[in-house]
Amino acid sequence: MRANFVFTELGIAIRRNLSMIVSVILVTFISLTFVGTAGLLQQQIASMKTYWYDKAQVAIYLCTKNSPQDICPQGEASQDVQSTITGRLESATLKPYIEQYYFENHEQAYQTFQEEFKDNAVAKYVTASQLNETFWVNLKDPDQAPIIIESFSGLSGIEEVKDQRSYLDQIFAILNIGSLAAISIAGLMLFSAVLLISTTIRLSAVMRRREIGIMRLVGASNFYIQLPFILEGVVAGLIGSLLAGGAIFAIVSFFVQGFLAQQLPFTSFVGVTDALTLLPGLLGLGAMLAGLAAFSSIRRYLRV
Repeated sequence: MRANFVFTELGIAIRRNLSMIVSVILVTFISLTFVGTAGLLQQQIASMKTYWYDKAQVAIYLCTKNSPQDICPQGEASQDVQSTITGRLESATLKPYIEQYYFENHEQAYQTFQEEFKDNAVAKYVTASQLNETFWVNLKDPDQAPIIIESFSGLSGIEEVKDQRSYLDQIFAILNIGSLAAISIAGLMLFSAVLLISTTIRLSAVMRRREIGIMRLVGASNFYIQLPFILEGVVAGLIGSLLAGGAIFAIVSFFVQGFLAQQLPFTSFVGVTDALTLLPGLLGLGAMLAGLAAFSSIRRYLRV
């Protein structure tokens, strides 16, 4: 098999179908960008879970004057309630699970609330007495939170015992939905790319039917005849994959690391290394889909 002939035929095919090839490249680029974005989002979710779950606390909210009567019939939690909670946290039963804990009174809770909601109008109407006094408990193993919750739930003077990871679960659920949406869009775009590649290859085969007939007469094998068409799809897929990899790299470099990481320094974000690890997968996926689409199209519609 003469390689120069194959690549000559490939060049002719690309020149004849340049507009269709550009369309294939663009569709592949957009679809694989969505695939890469979904992959990065999954990595980001995993990174945030590892980072935040280890920092999640169990909050023991004490009753206030404004607490529901059915939960806190005695009203404001007394000093005895605080002493009871401290005693249990220091007990030999719970202490092995606890890394540290601290108590936040009304005034401290009010200062924290004002800092967190300083740009919100509601901050003007909240008073210190309306906010719960709280014991914040850091666990050695966050998965042991149910032990703390069970130990304090239903205790007189306690309004609620809350594992802060439940709030994180809601955030991660939203991020997972966004990731699934990106994957769904990517799937539709990839399907469109496969159809477009098949159409392009078929049109290219029709325009070169005379050359194909001559090659068949001189004894060329089916694979030798089909190879330029398959390479045509693979080249378009690879170019689209490279563009998608460049877009993912740019998103991570300029948006994630250049903006988000600067604005939100208290959490971890995916980096350039994570983007680079996706590149081989994108290249392989683009080349494989394009090659399979071209091969299937030739095999089904090219009769020589």
